[in-house]
Amino acid sequence: MDLTRLAADAILRAAADAVVATDRDGIIRVWNPGAERIFGHHADEALGQSLDLIIPDRLRARHWEGFRHVMATGESHYGAGDLLSVPGIRKDGQRISLEFTIVPLKDEQGQMQGLAAVMRDVTSRYEEIRGLKKKLAEATAPPSPH
Repeated sequence: MDLTRLAADAILRAAADAVVATDRDGIIRVWNPGAERIFGHHADEALGQSLDLIIPDRLRARHWEGFRHVMATGESHYGAGDLLSVPGIRKDGQRISLEFTIVPLKDEQGQMQGLAAVMRDVTSRYEEIRGLKKKLAEATAPPSPH
């Protein structure tokens, strides 16, 4: 095995972030231990399933519209390396806030074969920011009349 493959395998196993890759149809083909930790699904539960597994119901239509566009054109509305923010859903139904980047997976002819995403759970950071904004609003609000 070459060093590149060894490094890739080690990163997939050790990454705290979720690494999820799908085929052209949005079927999960790669699900690392970080994805297990973040989403609560073991690899054997996620592999072979649709990405709907982690997408909240109300966002699925918009997700699949964008996914089909990327599969058809090889182009994303987002620039290379852009950090995207979206809600996700865990196995237990809990909504979480995610930041992620997507990587098109193309064959030797440049044809789209799927997408990979590296995702990070930022729920606690978003909740902290919301709490700070609320405190700031309360602190700067005019006093209520008595």
